[in-house]
Amino acid sequence: MSIEELARKNVRELTPYQSARRLGGKGDVWLNANEFPTAVPFDLTQNALNRYPECQPKAVIDNYAQYAGVKPEQVLVSRGADEGIELLIRAFCEPGQDAVLFCPPTYGMYSVSAETFGVEYRTVLARENWQLDLQGIADKLDGVKLLYVCSPNNPTGQIINPQDLRTLLEMTRGKALVIADEAYIEFCPQATLAGWLSEYPHLVILRTLSKAFALAGLRCGFTLANEEVIALLMKVIAPYPLSTPVADIAAQALSPQGVAAMRERVAQIVAERAYLVNALRDIACVEQVFDSETNYILVRMTASNAVFKSLWDQGIILRDQNKQPSLSGCLRITIGTREESQRVIDALRAEQV
Repeated sequence: MSIEELARKNVRELTPYQSARRLGGKGDVWLNANEFPTAVPFDLTQNALNRYPECQPKAVIDNYAQYAGVKPEQVLVSRGADEGIELLIRAFCEPGQDAVLFCPPTYGMYSVSAETFGVEYRTVLARENWQLDLQGIADKLDGVKLLYVCSPNNPTGQIINPQDLRTLLEMTRGKALVIADEAYIEFCPQATLAGWLSEYPHLVILRTLSKAFALAGLRCGFTLANEEVIALLMKVIAPYPLSTPVADIAAQALSPQGVAAMRERVAQIVAERAYLVNALRDIACVEQVFDSETNYILVRMTASNAVFKSLWDQGIILRDQNKQPSLSGCLRITIGTREESQRVIDALRAEQV
């Protein structure tokens, strides 16, 4: 029996998530991963690495609870929000029996994580405005344990209607968990569901330091939930999910000074987003720039494949969304520096010459 044959069948057939780094490219303008465009400085204060770290470092948990407005007992820290997605499947879904559900176009790791664990995933396409099809969800709810809802949604950039989320939470009481993926919530903090946790025991919220906190390379994420959910996730999480340097930097980033710096970065990105959007709307190959509440914009372009390749060849790396449902002709552009925005604008203007 070959090594390939020894592997689980679903893993042999699995198409891995195509992250920005896996897709590669040789660019110098990286606008395909929704990262903050410049590095932020941190000094390591914990240099003793001969001991294992805390499973849930107290300073990180306490600081994040203070920032998010929840109790420390409602916070779990993990290796990025991606680990949070998987912990929920491991804790709540029986392979071959339960299912997860999400609404494309949306983040690709929901399906990859479900497939990895041999758990069925179901999809209900979003409506034309990329809001939830509540009736379609209700029709597919039997046997579903987890519903992932990304808000603001990646890659479309819009907030999910709060009233629809309330309807979804009422619909799933006693049946399933609703997981609100708030990776981009710092760009629209008024839309967070963190204040709903006391009302909905089956609500779970995913967060990250990768976007507005400018720490994508740290791989540090959070799950916010009621204590009963957190206790179950603690049963399946790795013994030491955060290294000592990661916990050190995360605690600094979540200090009052760190949070204030994050909010300054958000203001910078929002201003840069407005500049780029206004410029793009005057370019001939741009058919539509969709509204965004995030650090990226979705743009529908004429001959988008050719435009994508042309910019790629010039070292400007965007994210092609053509294969996502309802996103034909769409490219996603991360908001970068003013210089990077200008590179994109100039390159797209040259496409129409």
